[in-house]
Amino acid sequence: MASPNDLYSIPESNKLTNPPNAYSPVETMRRYIDSLPQDLSLREELTDQHFWKAVRTEFLATLLLTVLGCGSCLRWKAPPTDQITASAVELRVALAFGLGVATLVQCVGQVSGGHMNPAVTVALLVTRHISVARTAAYVLAQCLGGLAGAGILYGLTPQGQRLSAGLGATEPAVGVAASEAFGIEFMASVVVVITVLSNMDPQRTEMGCKSLSIGFSYVVGHLLAFPYTGASFNPARSFGPAIVTNTWRLHWIYWVAPVLGGIIGGVTYDYTQESHSQQTLRRSFRKKSSRTGMQRDMSALSNNETELSLDHCRL
Repeated sequence: MASPNDLYSIPESNKLTNPPNAYSPVETMRRYIDSLPQDLSLREELTDQHFWKAVRTEFLATLLLTVLGCGSCLRWKAPPTDQITASAVELRVALAFGLGVATLVQCVGQVSGGHMNPAVTVALLVTRHISVARTAAYVLAQCLGGLAGAGILYGLTPQGQRLSAGLGATEPAVGVAASEAFGIEFMASVVVVITVLSNMDPQRTEMGCKSLSIGFSYVVGHLLAFPYTGASFNPARSFGPAIVTNTWRLHWIYWVAPVLGGIIGGVTYDYTQESHSQQTLRRSFRKKSSRTGMQRDMSALSNNETELSLDHCRL
């Protein structure tokens, strides 16, 4: 009979062990997809009640994050000219996003994992902890949540201030080259993803409040990136305000850099931890058990196996 840890571990047989250049790119991609968790078929996963509850939760959490975080970016007056005032604005935005993420992860982590960021979702896909179907549904829900949140924020902003408020739309600052903005967004995304994965790793205990740790990674990222790019490292958070305000200058950076940072961050964490061979990150779908048949598994950061549970969240 399989042990509980075996139920949530990644079998060695699922890992890609073929030598490089042995297959065509199409065959390599097919084998990679086959290596993803297949405990539920596509039809079973799409008809699973918890799957759609998790998708709805990602939509709601991203909506709230957009309202809370981007709301702190509203500029109803002319941009600050003195350094002290500008630094105060940067700190306000950083704390709003960081504490917003920490609060929402604590609230919804047991349901969907509290990703709220396509970069985090893609990182879990490339490290084979969630399925392709869940990844696609999460990213779509996150983008729609970001759009809905930006729309709500637009409605809550006084009519005379809407054109100048900005609504948290992101674009590189004047004088910042595209390559520089890309590098800043990429590095901040790597830090966020590594932090998320480290707090989801059940092998790492006694790490304090996990949701707050994730929130602080966003705070640090904002303190670094805000003067350069407006600090996004979250495509869904930039997508909504970009549509509402029609701000598209170098918008591709806010997709490519965070997603690439998520991929690199996920692979980096997966292959730099000593406990890699015993990695048991909880997956975002149910597992089969020889004793109980089909058994519900929540998501990464889920009930009994989560590292963001209330029992472990101690300040």
